[in-house]
Amino acid sequence: MTAVSLETKKLANYINGKWVEVSESTAVINPATGEEIVQVPLSSAGSVDEAVAAAKKAQKEWALVPAPQRAEVLYQVGYIMKERKERLSQLLTMENGKVIEEARGEVQEGIDMAFYMAGEGRRLFGQTTPAELKDKFAMSQRTPVGVVGIITPWNFPIAIATWKSFPAIVSGNAVIWKPATETPIMAYELAKIFKEAGLPDGVINVVFGAGSTVGDAMVHHDDIRVISFTGSNDTGRNIAGECGKQLKKVSLEMGGKNAVIVMDDADIDLAVEGILWSAFGTSGQRCTACSRVIVHESVKETLEERLLASMEKLSIGNGLDESIKVGPIINKAGMEKINSYIEIGKNEGAKLVAGGYALTENDHANGNYFAPTLFTDAAADMRIAQEEIFGPVVSLIPVKSFEEAIEVNNGVAYGLSSSIFTNDVNRVFKAQRDLDTGIVYVNAGTTGAEIHLPFGGTKGTGNGHRDSGVQALDVFTEWKAIYVDYSGKLQRAQIDVD
Repeated sequence: MTAVSLETKKLANYINGKWVEVSESTAVINPATGEEIVQVPLSSAGSVDEAVAAAKKAQKEWALVPAPQRAEVLYQVGYIMKERKERLSQLLTMENGKVIEEARGEVQEGIDMAFYMAGEGRRLFGQTTPAELKDKFAMSQRTPVGVVGIITPWNFPIAIATWKSFPAIVSGNAVIWKPATETPIMAYELAKIFKEAGLPDGVINVVFGAGSTVGDAMVHHDDIRVISFTGSNDTGRNIAGECGKQLKKVSLEMGGKNAVIVMDDADIDLAVEGILWSAFGTSGQRCTACSRVIVHESVKETLEERLLASMEKLSIGNGLDESIKVGPIINKAGMEKINSYIEIGKNEGAKLVAGGYALTENDHANGNYFAPTLFTDAAADMRIAQEEIFGPVVSLIPVKSFEEAIEVNNGVAYGLSSSIFTNDVNRVFKAQRDLDTGIVYVNAGTTGAEIHLPFGGTKGTGNGHRDSGVQALDVFTEWKAIYVDYSGKLQRAQIDVD
């Protein structure tokens, strides 16, 4: 496949509808080839101030635009994204490394979100309710928060951005967006699409740069009233603490330690397919990736054999090649982290039966490639079974019963996604009830969320808010209660009720 190209060698911030150059920059590296794609700005806190000033001014006018009209812009964004799907997908694979099939799926997710959230422009439902007093009307409505900040990760550089920006925009807010430095091209392309779709200048602003500079300035800016963050647990906790001091609303999505449960009555071949897709898609660099397989001891040997046989067939390489199933790791730091967990797993006593090493020869010589890895006979309390590795590493944990499987699944700090393979309908309904994750799959892997349902988790995964679905509106709106008394006299609630 011939890759598409960018029309620029250096990106600029997008502030108030204009491209604003920044002197300091760093290289964006294609993780599959080691080649530089483009230079991305390393902005200062001053760039955040400029963006917020523009957003604050634009938001006042944008909030007065009727929501159905705001939605028309999102419809246009969706149409343009649909027309440019292949270009966006190829650029996404170049900067992120995920295979082209997955990149197309991610862009489609953004398209779906555009049309879904545009539909909310004709809903944004409030409530009407009977008043307790005669000749009085009572209702509630959603109102925009104002200026919101979104901080997005490199592993889903366009999907997660649309989960956050589209509901914010249709609700009448203005947005400051800090994309990941590793994957800025999707933000550049989406900003151009917003401009072309007719979004007024200043309603969305993109500021590139380091989290310690740009992200920190956003978190501490008095005029940004919401921070929506997806990323690491440590960073999310710090953001939550700082936002708490300012009484600033914060939405966090911080990863998972997701498990596929395979029971003794499961369709083993189907389970293997689900594990392969969940564990090695995006090279395991998903917050929903399967990194634990909790398997009933009676089928453990069969599952392991079939899983190993299927892993051997996985093609690894540049994701622009349609035949490739597993792409590269995002950067050298990611490779080092994965390598460190291989040693941890071996030292803990888990049995390494596949992978566990970097691929460094021939077509893999210049990229960041790690062999799909399988540990077996792992214990539930091992670090490799408790901590997020964010790579193509899976641990098989044998259990004796359904009850033990549920206990092991729930015995981690995270609570994003879980899966169970079984043909027992009673187990299905018990699992739906007892698995303590925000997402539960039955006879499917741990990944594959749809945009019209809430995305997020429990415990260390987040703080109770959700991306996507109508629930995403809760992050970017406030509830306003309205009382209209047309009695012509003063009526006091709870007092003049007789």
